[in-house]
Amino acid sequence: MSTSGSEGRTASVGRRLFPAVLALVLASGCAGGAPASPADGPTTADRLTIALPETIGGPLNPFVTFTEQISELVYDKLLAPSPYVDEPQPWLATDVSMVDPTTWEVTLRDDVTWHDGEKLTADDVVFTFHYAHAAPTGRFTHHVNEIPDVSSVDVLAENKVRFTCAFACPDLGPVTLADLPILPEHVWSKIAPTDVKKHTALPVGSGPYRLVSFDQTTGYRFEANPDYFAGAPVVRELEMPIIADPSATFTALRAGEIDAAFRPVSPELVDQFAGSGDVSVVETRPLRFPELRLNYERAPFDEPRFRKALSLALDRQELLDTVFLGQGRIADKGYPHPDSPWTDPTLSTPSDAARATALLDEIGFRDTDGDGVRESPAGPLRFTISAEGSEPTQVRAAEIVAEQLAGVGIAATAQGLDAGSFADLSTSRNFDMFVNTITAHGVADPTQFIMSHRSGYLWDAPDLPYPAWDALFERWKATTSVEDRREVAFEMQRLFNEQPTSIPLYYPDEHWAFRPEAFSGWVESPGFGIIHKWSLLPRSVSESAGAIVTG
Repeated sequence: MSTSGSEGRTASVGRRLFPAVLALVLASGCAGGAPASPADGPTTADRLTIALPETIGGPLNPFVTFTEQISELVYDKLLAPSPYVDEPQPWLATDVSMVDPTTWEVTLRDDVTWHDGEKLTADDVVFTFHYAHAAPTGRFTHHVNEIPDVSSVDVLAENKVRFTCAFACPDLGPVTLADLPILPEHVWSKIAPTDVKKHTALPVGSGPYRLVSFDQTTGYRFEANPDYFAGAPVVRELEMPIIADPSATFTALRAGEIDAAFRPVSPELVDQFAGSGDVSVVETRPLRFPELRLNYERAPFDEPRFRKALSLALDRQELLDTVFLGQGRIADKGYPHPDSPWTDPTLSTPSDAARATALLDEIGFRDTDGDGVRESPAGPLRFTISAEGSEPTQVRAAEIVAEQLAGVGIAATAQGLDAGSFADLSTSRNFDMFVNTITAHGVADPTQFIMSHRSGYLWDAPDLPYPAWDALFERWKATTSVEDRREVAFEMQRLFNEQPTSIPLYYPDEHWAFRPEAFSGWVESPGFGIIHKWSLLPRSVSESAGAIVTG
């Protein structure tokens, strides 16, 4: 990414290098063994079968839901691969420049066509951003409507676009332009923004694969785009059946019915797969973690010191060892994920039950009747910790958290819910605490961290006063360089972790299993695991995009 002017230069320098500890470990039959080589299996294939745990927004409608790894087989962005790397590289763009703190200019490639043969132009880029303005709130709209606030997008020439923001947007390039998929105007202009979630036609994108069939039961079939501007994919066809049950998924993998799964191997199965002669295991460090969400709108979770006491009371080493069998790192650096290049490296969230006890006493939450449970003015500190019943590690985490809170005089009961009831908790707000897993967009994208404090996820800005946060937000808006903005964001992160509404439980490693005789070209991309388009493009292309973890 190039820049122009002194402000522009600031926009592209100073990003911390993505940690080298994210090195991919490939093991043919042994997790943690020597890196695999192409000799371990083919790096091209006519056809791969990869099991999905569920449908992904139907036929990949980006306004319904968005699983980046799968949707980006079809869609492309201006920069690649994501906001989660140190320096996103031009992709649909050839040049991205910050002209001044509120203005960016983008020059596009002139050799990109949509899957239906139409040429991708500057008008498509302008349309995408205007359409996102008009569409209902969704995964991408905040990157246009609020954080940042893109007030206008204009065509300057056949292959050149100007973005203008309502306030300084030095991170528009490395974040927004590396996140928002570009849509074809000639397709989406026929769909009213109010009807966007009803759109069920097969998608038209510019990416390396075309989705040629979709069925709610049988899943997805993709065919390679031989005219892809970055080079033809190394796998010609992808079959992605839906296998919801984890046990059935890995049984199918052992039997050779599928070649890989879009589901990490559960901790207790890693050694079993590592000892298999037919299945290889990939270890990655994902940009995601399980979290304990606190209902800050409900007493006593509205008390900042109480939320801090809960964080101190958690024994993160026990959670990692018991729930995830030690496969990862203790979550002693809080929220967001410490491997994101946008996270303050000095964050610290220690476990200290003695300090938690003292803080609860200081608040006045004491066990006055001697039954082992503290009381607040509203009554005994008795709560429910919910988890999705079909996710055993999350249920187990809820149980361990309940046991640990009992040690400081807080009674909690773990509760497993069906998927529908669990999904309703965030909107109904009818919960005390729940265990959930938050993915890269939530914990590695710096503007999503801001937005989560304005959308109700980490805070609900319109309804709840938070003057310390509001003051930092105004300072953040006033910054005009990436480095200055980062420093204010670091202050926000430190404030959040002093009185968290989400508490990371551990930073897991992930293990992905695949059959190397079918394909062994898998590579890790930060935040994406191994199943994504960067594994399916020529290695030199993915490396030049800065999309894969090496060394």
